[in-house]
Amino acid sequence: MRNNKIINEDLNNIYDGLTDKEKSKFNNATVLLTGCGGFLGYYFVHFLTKFKEQLKIKQVIALENFLTGNKEWLDEIVEEYDFFSLHEFNIITDDISEVPGAENANLIIHMASIASPTFYRIYPVETIDANITGLRRLFDYYLNKKVTGFLFFSSSEIYGDPFKEYIPTPESYRGNVNTMGPRACYDEAKRFGETMCWIFNNQYNFPVTIARPFNNYGPGMSIHDKRLPADFAKCVVEGDDLNILSDGKPTRTFCYISDAITGYLKVLLYDKFDVFNIGIDNPEISVKEFAEIYVKNAKDIFGYTGKVTFGNSDDDDYMTDNPNRRCPVIDKAKELLGYNPSIHVEEGIARFLEFLKIYNGQLL
Repeated sequence: MRNNKIINEDLNNIYDGLTDKEKSKFNNATVLLTGCGGFLGYYFVHFLTKFKEQLKIKQVIALENFLTGNKEWLDEIVEEYDFFSLHEFNIITDDISEVPGAENANLIIHMASIASPTFYRIYPVETIDANITGLRRLFDYYLNKKVTGFLFFSSSEIYGDPFKEYIPTPESYRGNVNTMGPRACYDEAKRFGETMCWIFNNQYNFPVTIARPFNNYGPGMSIHDKRLPADFAKCVVEGDDLNILSDGKPTRTFCYISDAITGYLKVLLYDKFDVFNIGIDNPEISVKEFAEIYVKNAKDIFGYTGKVTFGNSDDDDYMTDNPNRRCPVIDKAKELLGYNPSIHVEEGIARFLEFLKIYNGQLL
């Protein structure tokens, strides 16, 4: 994996994006990750293992129930690094005290949750429980232990479908969310998770911070993920047209994975409780424009001959509560964290497709 030029460049950019002060917080640390087998876990795990010596990390403990995560690449990591341990673990029901070394964790990254609308609608109860029950069980266990940083992955979906005067959307916006719709299991679980983070910090001074991701994409995202960047990548790999199951008018900003991971690490290592939008603030483009960028790059990289087409989903709720626009205000992250995403969507998509070409789309 480390022979992959794209991955190496991305991991180096993440490392270079951290300050010396931020890097020093990994010194002699045990890092615990929940939900490590998914898209974000792919980069976190590769980053922490590659830079173990430079960061002076003591141990990395990875937990995953493999409901939707991938195990093959994690097995390779286990074989290569003796300081990395992988445990098949259900954050909702299993006892974390039985995980060897878990009691020593200083830095915790809680990302155990289903993030793809297709899959969290299949597993709505599990989605709720991972973000609420799982989070509470982690807090209870680590409350009186020597934790220096705890990152909770919330979501930009907590904003729902913002009113137009709140786009771009700042962290202060309270949201416009349907509590009883097909996306509610995810949106509302993330919202309540944030409340729990605030309470445990306010009541017990627990060192937790919150990240709200905005539309990440790139290497490590399974082409079977069912989110838009993965769907388009799958079409390219398989030589199919990019079929958009809408009118293609909804708009998003798309944040490349190395920029996103840099931001998440900065949130984890921040000294005070706060919540940060992590994404990129421009360009805000339509789904149709996003697809056209895929087609353009795929022609050069894959010799792709497909085109953008439009259709309708057989799923009546496919577009229900789907936000019309999604664009973050990231001024707070820029000012307080020194966060500076720089990979333009054109470059990011090219990097994603180059990564997939190396593995013929079969890695994930």
